[in-house]
Amino acid sequence: MIAERHRDHLTAADILEAVASKSDGDLDMATVYRTLDVLEQSGAIKHGHIGHGPTVYHLTYEADHQHLVCSSCGATVSIPARDIRSFIDTITEQTGFIPQVEHFALSGLCADCAKRPTAE
Repeated sequence: MIAERHRDHLTAADILEAVASKSDGDLDMATVYRTLDVLEQSGAIKHGHIGHGPTVYHLTYEADHQHLVCSSCGATVSIPARDIRSFIDTITEQTGFIPQVEHFALSGLCADCAKRPTAE
């Protein structure tokens, strides 16, 4: 299920809905969370946080990536983690702090929203 829709940033609720529609309906959210926990502990999946929404899950064999979330329209874009490596390295060099950004999205404005005039 996660492999089939790996680009969709699936939540536990999304997974429950998709799996329940293909089964006899005898599945609950606790089972989904337990299964996700086992899959994450085994290294098959990772979780992340996109904006203020619920946790999302993706396969670990996908290339490491960072999520960019538009704070205006909610659009989500994934970029390779290497594209922000120099940013992380600069923070570490200047402060000694080692950011772990893989679980959290960076927020800002997407290209479309950035073009829109702001109300003053």
